[in-house]
Amino acid sequence: MPTTFPILTLITFLPAVGGLLLLLRRDEGDSETRTLAFLFSGVTFLASLPLFFGFRNDTAALQFVDVRPWIPALNIQYKVGVDGISLLLVLLTTFLMPLAVLCGWKAVERHLKAYYACLLFLETGMIGVFVSMDLILFYVFWEVMLIPMYFLIGVWGGPRRVYAAVKFFIYTMTGSLLMFAAILYLYIYLGTPDRTFDVELLVMRLRGLPFGAQMVLFLAFGLAFAIKVPVFPFHTWLPDAHVEAPTAGSVVLAGVLLKMGTYGFLRFCLPFFPDASHAVMPLVSILAVVGILYGGLMALAQEDIKKLIAYSSVSHLGYVMLGIFALNLRGIEGGLYQMLNHGLSTGALFLLIGMIYERTHTRDVKAYGGLAKAVPLYAVALMIVTLSSIGLPGLNGFVGEFLILLGAFEANWLYATLGALGLVLGAVYMLGLYQRMAFGPQPARAAAEHPLEDLTTRELCILAPILTLLFVLGLCPNVFLRTMDASVNLLLAHLAV
Repeated sequence: MPTTFPILTLITFLPAVGGLLLLLRRDEGDSETRTLAFLFSGVTFLASLPLFFGFRNDTAALQFVDVRPWIPALNIQYKVGVDGISLLLVLLTTFLMPLAVLCGWKAVERHLKAYYACLLFLETGMIGVFVSMDLILFYVFWEVMLIPMYFLIGVWGGPRRVYAAVKFFIYTMTGSLLMFAAILYLYIYLGTPDRTFDVELLVMRLRGLPFGAQMVLFLAFGLAFAIKVPVFPFHTWLPDAHVEAPTAGSVVLAGVLLKMGTYGFLRFCLPFFPDASHAVMPLVSILAVVGILYGGLMALAQEDIKKLIAYSSVSHLGYVMLGIFALNLRGIEGGLYQMLNHGLSTGALFLLIGMIYERTHTRDVKAYGGLAKAVPLYAVALMIVTLSSIGLPGLNGFVGEFLILLGAFEANWLYATLGALGLVLGAVYMLGLYQRMAFGPQPARAAAEHPLEDLTTRELCILAPILTLLFVLGLCPNVFLRTMDASVNLLLAHLAV
């Protein structure tokens, strides 16, 4: 469904334009740098809103398509578009980035131009991944996105930032190279007349791919995506990256980057290799369940708050994988919905932890206590996000988890039953964290005469949009679910072939 105005191209490259302007500025004014970064990220979000309001729910066809020749000799083109699978992920990205810019307003004080430029370049890479409908274009954005995140962790991170950044880069690059080899194999396999990197055409032309080739290619693509999710046992880079990353890096990493792996399974692995998808369903489901339980148990054992939330992400993303590989409507839509929920809830948790860290300079749970009395607004916000994370009915987390478990029960009752145990673990570690921080005994402070400051106006402005969305997604899920229906049904039709 072509469109005359290239809105996707605009929102994809507008942040990169802002990043370049920041780097080229001679003025070193900190306030101007922060304002310019926020302006470009905010305008990008506003420019993305017509995607939602102009999106047609009655068709699975790509919408807002922009196609331009790139390397005609190799049938490589610049082709972008969105459907029900990618639309909400694009909006999640553009929504979170202005908040990520704001959260570092006071915390980051060195190399400001480079810091905000990295955030804006990262936004271009992330949006590009979700809108690309040419495999080479997708791979370019996939690789471009790694570079600014590497620098965000390695330059502005914690004491072990270099180790965490290198580990993140090596893990993701290893998977990416396997995926690139698979992309080239697909191109050669199709033969001269039919060679293409067009995702829509590949779905149709790969229907006759032999089962053995499907399995090998599924594993090549799937390993890249599994590392990014991360699926157990490829998760070990995530806690280090989260702990060492600055707050904005953790927000973007949890809110958007992890979703690229699950999105890759939906966009490429399932429609390209349907027979292999059915064959690996039991293995992926088992790994998802192990990740759910392992992540929950590891979160229970953590005293570092950011590491606790990092392991909770391993558990929550396990639910997404369990829903996707239920290979039915409820499971896949639940997985997509939970991708949004996790992005908002865990992003909000990292924002809240960053805010309290700026005041206390510690992430040790034992260093906190009595926050409900000392900083009541902060405690209320933390309570709402905690309840959202454990799936309280009326908040966003409940809808996604309910659909995932419903779809999983349809596929295999044992996987669903074991997965449901993770809900109990989630309640234990999240409510335990909240109880200790908000109502536990207040630790002795060397500077007791200087009480903690409650949420500032800037911090309230950061949290208010996310908290509002937690209720909106929990109370009005059909507004968002109906955008997925047509595209997910088309995906299931490809899987049934």
